[in-house]
Amino acid sequence: MSSPLIGIVTSRIHRRGNTAMYLNEAYVQAVLRGGGAPVLIPLGLPEETLRGILPRLDGVVFSGGGDMHPKTYHSHMHPKVSDVDRDRDRVELSLFPEILQSNKPFLGICRGFQVLNVALGGTLYEDILDQHTGAMRHSYYPEFPRDYPAHPVQVSEESRLARILGKPLLEVNSLHHQGIRDLAPGLKPTAYAPDGIVEGVELPGHPFCLAVQWHPEAMPDVAEMRQIFQAFVQAAREKQLA
Repeated sequence: MSSPLIGIVTSRIHRRGNTAMYLNEAYVQAVLRGGGAPVLIPLGLPEETLRGILPRLDGVVFSGGGDMHPKTYHSHMHPKVSDVDRDRDRVELSLFPEILQSNKPFLGICRGFQVLNVALGGTLYEDILDQHTGAMRHSYYPEFPRDYPAHPVQVSEESRLARILGKPLLEVNSLHHQGIRDLAPGLKPTAYAPDGIVEGVELPGHPFCLAVQWHPEAMPDVAEMRQIFQAFVQAAREKQLA
């Protein structure tokens, strides 16, 4: 049996007058360790091409990256909003309804966690420290390594995430300055930071639609982080066989 094909959405970078598609290798390695075959999804594709790619994939990862444009959740620009790519917003927001309709296994990481919330009608803090009363620091990179365990998250014991992790408390890394302000209708919060910021969500009734605000791919030596990808790829394998 062939490994499940896992599509991973890329970022776009501009360097010395050249534009390139970009993805941290850690995502590729995490999917490989989980038993999947990673396939990079470039930006700039027309929607009919995206719709043609999706049926060939067994699961999709929305990776980390720059901020979504506040217009995507009916808000306004903020001085701390950065690295906006309206085309990436378009690609992910056009892919997600198709993922949902086809019951395709989905894993959102950091930005991907935020995209899931926005795609289903939720909103974001443009900057947590500026807009959330009592907020703790959530952005530790590049001052600290990407695998630095910045703070604990409390995991809801009856969630899919808790079953995957096997524990209700987990130390995670933290590389974001934005987060969920209004949770989207239908989404279930599954993990919280000490300051109350939502760090995990899932979509009840979907075979596997899960997202986390931290970066499990950047902590490969932690068994629980590997288990997230293993569970996701297993769901993709079951979709492949269906």
